[in-house]
Amino acid sequence: MNKIESGIAALSAGLLLASGASAKGLARFGDELKFLQKNTEVVVLSDASGQKQVAVSPALQGRVLTSTAGGPQGSSYGWINHELISSKKTLAHINPFGGEDRFWLGPEGGQYSIFFKPGSKFDLDHWQTPPAVDSEGFTLARKDPHSLVLTKDIRLLNYSGTDFEVGVERKVKLLSDKDVWKKLKIKPLKDIQMVAYESQNTITNKGKEAWDKKTGLLSVWILGMFNPSDHSTVVIPFKPGPEKQKGPIVNDAYFGKVPGDRLVIKDKILFFSGDGKKRSKIGLSPQRVLPVMGSYDADHGILTLVQFTTPQGATDYVNSMWEIQKNPYGGDVANSYNDGPPAPGKKPLGPFYELESSSPAAALRPGKSLTHVHRTIHLEGPEAALDPVAQAVLGVSLADIKTALKK
Repeated sequence: MNKIESGIAALSAGLLLASGASAKGLARFGDELKFLQKNTEVVVLSDASGQKQVAVSPALQGRVLTSTAGGPQGSSYGWINHELISSKKTLAHINPFGGEDRFWLGPEGGQYSIFFKPGSKFDLDHWQTPPAVDSEGFTLARKDPHSLVLTKDIRLLNYSGTDFEVGVERKVKLLSDKDVWKKLKIKPLKDIQMVAYESQNTITNKGKEAWDKKTGLLSVWILGMFNPSDHSTVVIPFKPGPEKQKGPIVNDAYFGKVPGDRLVIKDKILFFSGDGKKRSKIGLSPQRVLPVMGSYDADHGILTLVQFTTPQGATDYVNSMWEIQKNPYGGDVANSYNDGPPAPGKKPLGPFYELESSSPAAALRPGKSLTHVHRTIHLEGPEAALDPVAQAVLGVSLADIKTALKK
């Protein structure tokens, strides 16, 4: 979640309720799919059984809007902005349609920002999401039952006056259970419903000049928006070590310091609230990040895992702070945002919570490319079945996750 989204939250009338709910209280995937098919372009990726389904919208920048592990009657995992999608309107600054995997580009702020015109102020009135990743559609290049490829040619001007010609190719692929257990590096377990997919996001320098640090670089930025609950907890393992060598464990200064009952650091893992009740954001640097993060919704028995590429030795990540920066390549690799009222008496944008990842800054010569992979895995089932997965992948038990943020 970025700064402008929180500003628009004050203007949003809120989320319309889905037309039905699953047995566990979440919207049913089938109901959400009917809504989407009525209001936008949707392509559904599915396995042969029809239980694992992923809904992608080429018209909405190729974002994965939602998914399910239980077919039409199963839980719908992605947060969807029903009001905005059904209104058919285009908002100023940004169009927060929702979705659990959406393509963006960074940096958001600073002297190399692609969200501010040259010489403009770093404030809400002058902030503008590039239309190519906000309101324009992507081209569906090809598809099959399990995957699709979308493309887009983008032209951008950054705050320093550098012009970028960018080719984007985005592949969304549904993964088999066999693929998932292999990616998780654990043996298959029983009594678990699962759906998993990955987006492979490639940007290519289509211009005649090399992209250089002195004039600004771009990065791939993938953001996933999920349904909150009173007992949703974000879990992020990190690399331990002295702050003198690796820097701070977490950056929690985006919207003011996060209170201690909402962000807890224990050993090699941090816990962050995903209840959708207080606007806050955290980030991990390349010195601290591991290529995985996740969340556990104890109210609905859903364990979500996100894996992403972190190239060995990469340290330059774009900085999105709204200011002229001392270190424009000292940004975060992984982020989590928890939605909430932007001010007392104001409505939240969703609410929702987010899991985000970014690629390194792309110093590309003409014709060269960078690819960032962001993988989302949802597992649903009894706690006894999910607990071994949480311990193996995140390094913590579900019992410890559930109590981590309790006073």
